[in-house]
Amino acid sequence: MIVRTIDEAKTVEWGAGLSRRFLLEADNMGYSLTDTIVSAGTRSLLEYKRHLEACYCIEGRGAVETLDGTVHVIEPGTMYALDEHDAHYLIADPDTDLRLVCVFSPALKGDERHTLNGGQSSHY
Repeated sequence: MIVRTIDEAKTVEWGAGLSRRFLLEADNMGYSLTDTIVSAGTRSLLEYKRHLEACYCIEGRGAVETLDGTVHVIEPGTMYALDEHDAHYLIADPDTDLRLVCVFSPALKGDERHTLNGGQSSHY
């Protein structure tokens, strides 16, 4: 059995906030579980070429925008899943951080970070 508190999770500055990574590849679960903060006012172009991701919003407000311009509002109680390695913008409202519980499959190694340069999607 694995039991971890938020203080014991690996904390990584992922590019536009913090990711507290509770389960990693070394835990041999086959997936990762994170508690991720997306900093207020950020807009990040992301893409996961190796991972599928599902996120459940527990605090704050924001949006996920597809490359064709479709915007999905994200607020507490909303889940979204990137089931096709979708490139997307992750947007946090200007006045509040967005907090997401995320599952990655396969599991993250733990130190992955995004490089956000505005022109291309950041991926790992």
